[in-house]
Parts: sequence; C-alpha cells; structure tokens
Amino acid sequence: MTTDQIPAADANTVPGSPTSAAAARRFARALGAVWLTTRLVMLALLAQPLAAFDVGTISGEVHHIYYGWYGQLARGDFPLDDAMWQYPPGAALVILGPGALPGLTYFQGFLVLTLAADALVACALARAGRRPGRSTAGAWMWVCALPLLLHLPLVRYDVQVTALAALALLALHGRPRVGGALAGLGAMVKVWPLLTLLGAPRGRAGKDAWLSAAASAAALLAVLAFGFSHTLGFLRQQGSRGVQIESLAGTALSLGRLAGWPGTAEYRYGAMELTGPYVPALAQASLLLTAAAFCWLLVWRVRARRWTPATPFDAALAAVLLFTVTSRVISPQYLVWLLGLAAVCLTSRATTQRPVAALLLPAAAVSALAYPVLYDDVVSGTPLGCAVMVVRNGLLLTATVLSCRRLWSSSGSA
Repeated sequence: MTTDQIPAADANTVPGSPTSAAAARRFARALGAVWLTTRLVMLALLAQPLAAFDVGTISGEVHHIYYGWYGQLARGDFPLDDAMWQYPPGAALVILGPGALPGLTYFQGFLVLTLAADALVACALARAGRRPGRSTAGAWMWVCALPLLLHLPLVRYDVQVTALAALALLALHGRPRVGGALAGLGAMVKVWPLLTLLGAPRGRAGKDAWLSAAASAAALLAVLAFGFSHTLGFLRQQGSRGVQIESLAGTALSLGRLAGWPGTAEYRYGAMELTGPYVPALAQASLLLTAAAFCWLLVWRVRARRWTPATPFDAALAAVLLFTVTSRVISPQYLVWLLGLAAVCLTSRATTQRPVAALLLPAAAVSALAYPVLYDDVVSGTPLGCAVMVVRNGLLLTATVLSCRRLWSSSGSA
C-alpha cells in the first residue's frame, strides 16, 4: 500500500451539507471497522503468537521490566541502580498508569491504556482530516500502518508518547499554548516530542508554544521531584550506551562480521549491543552525526523563508528521522514515532512528505521482519540477518535524505 492508495476526504464535499454528513459517517464507520479488525489481529498475535513471530521476550518487557519499575515507583523511588532505566522522569506516569486501573492485572491495564492512546491518535487524525483543505489520509495511514509492526506496539509505551507528539502538532496551528504544553509533557516522557516545536511558526504563536512547553515540563518535573527520589538518576545511564545491532553503525559492524571482524553481540542496557574493536569509535561518530543533524536543523530554522500549515508537521518528521538514523540505538518501536508523525503530515494537503511516508511503510514491515521474526539471524549476523538490516536502514536513510531535501526546498531556504 502506498500513500496514493490511502482513501482521502472528498475535496468537493461542502462542509455541513447532508452529503458531507453522510460521507463523514461512512468514513467514521469504515475507519472504526478497520481499526477494530486490525487491533484484534494484533491482540490475537499477542495472546497466541505464531512460532515464527515469537521470541519469548516481546511481551516480557511489560511483564517483568515495566512491572518491576512499577513496584519501585509505587514506593516513591526511581530505579536508580537499574541500567535499563534510561527515560526522563515523566515516564513514571506511563509506568504507574496500568496499576491504577481497578480489576485488571498490570499487563491488562497496560494494553487497555495503549489501545486507548492508539484510538485517541486515530480519532484526532480523523477529526483533523475532515476539516476544509485537509485530508483523511493521515488517519488511514496510522490505522493501517501500525499493524505492520505486528503486536510490538501494544507492549511498548511508544504509542502513548506518539499520542502526545501527534496531539501537540495538531494543536499548534490554532492553540499554540496547548500544543506547546503537550510537547513539553511528551519531552518529559521520552525527550523526542520536543522536536515537534522545531517548525512552530515564527512570531507570537511560536513563542507561546515554546514558553508553554517549558512551563509544562518544569511543572511536571517539580511535581515528580517532590513525590519521588532520584528523579534525574536516568542521566547516568545514557553515556554508557553502546552500538545496538539494529542501528546504522551496528549494521556496518554486522557486515564486518561477515568479513572477519572479531566482535560479538551482547545483551546490555536492555538491548543487543556489539562489542569489539572499533565499536567505541563508531559510537562517538554516531554522537557527532547527531550533533551535526542538530546543527543542520538550526540552520534550516534560521534560513527558512516560507511557512505553510504543513511546515511544523514536515519539520517534526524530518527532525525525528535525522535523530533516528544517527542514533546508536534504532529499536523497532522507533517506527511507531515515525509512522505517527508521517500520519500527521498526511492530514495536510500542503505536506511535502508524501514520498517519505510511502518509504516508511516498507521500513515498518521490514522492521517487523528483523524483530521478532528473524531476530536470531540479526543477532548472529548471518547473511540473511544482515540483508534485512541493510534494507530496513537503507529505507530509513533514504527517507531521511528525501525528507530533509523536500523540507529545505519547500521552505525557500537559501
């Protein structure tokens, strides 16, 4: 499926007319039916995973890691000595949430909240797409593309984070303070939603969004610091991260293994990382590339001359793509972020990112192939595992270059 094949709203339908109302009801019923069907399939895979799709740990993160953190957080302590706790303090609210739902186990509560966030994103995209001059392609992309990652999105908290980022972007145009507040809260949960403000319009609206983001983040941090100990303890875990096997640097090293590189893959910091010669150098190179990406984004912001209603959406997708491909870690759930941002882009007919969104669809499908279907091959660095990662990361790299190029050209940067 390509973005050209995703159904869109009828541009000739007059808002408020009986035809428009009937079309809206048909659209809502169709979208709801597809959402319900695909999510039931995802739940079925989670309940009775096919042998080829299960590596035994895909839901273990919620059962063991998240639940273990829940126990510590419920006592008022952040996981200070846990090397796997690498998230900003706002993540505590997501981890604590499932335990607050009565009558459900922690795992059941986590699924309920994840599906609720998923449905909220679909509804927000659908509502935005029904406005004059907009498109429902974004809602269709989110609903149809997320299952390409199989059942993984249900057992990671990235759907909740993506919901905050998507809502922040959709609110920026008419309610910049609300959009900024949501971006600030999202940044306190997983940092990257702050990038949704990169393309905020110049002038009073942009300033309001940034000030609101700072205020909401500071307020949440103050509340968490008052209620918990070791609120900023996560910072000590970030510098020790190595090169994950699914990153671009990891793919290069895995290809090196086929040529005789003596390194190995080890489980560290909650992921499979490569160890051996040249790994520290590549990790440093990744950090330098991330810094270079940040500088490019600043240059774009300063030199951009044209702003359209889609510019904040397009800039957010380009920024997150840049930070993804230059990262030492590219976990498969990162595709949830990218699919969500691409879906927001597609709600606007002025977006430049349609080809980028199209590339993200096969990238998501190949990510699911890499994890969990062929994860043993990826970890072992077999020719098949390397080929899968080359294709997935090649698609992401191509999408990043294309996204940045189209953003630069469309904004009149000189």
